Amino acid sequence: MAVTKVKVRPLGDKVLIKRLEAESVTAGGIVLPDSAKEKPKRGRIQAVGEGKMLDTGERAKLTVKKGDEVLFTSYAGTEIKLDGEEFIIMDESDILAVLE
Repeated sequence: MAVTKVKVRPLGDKVLIKRLEAESVTAGGIVLPDSAKEKPKRGRIQAVGEGKMLDTGERAKLTVKKGDEVLFTSYAGTEIKLDGEEFIIMDESDILAVLE
């Protein structure tokens, strides 16, 4: 049986984000067990939609692009699993900042 890689194309102003790994050691050097790790609010954009449809019929361009590392709100988006990997689909408005 062949394994196929699923391609996802977000719609409208949605973005697909892969959450970055949680820190396993605190700044003070304390090693955190998996149960104590907080889900990171940081990720890398894997795919973006075409932009929000405006009343004029035109699309508003997104301010983020594939590959950007971003910070997002705690309860943003919907978590999904594709090919064994976890992703989040969220609105562009749930993104707080782009890390440079």
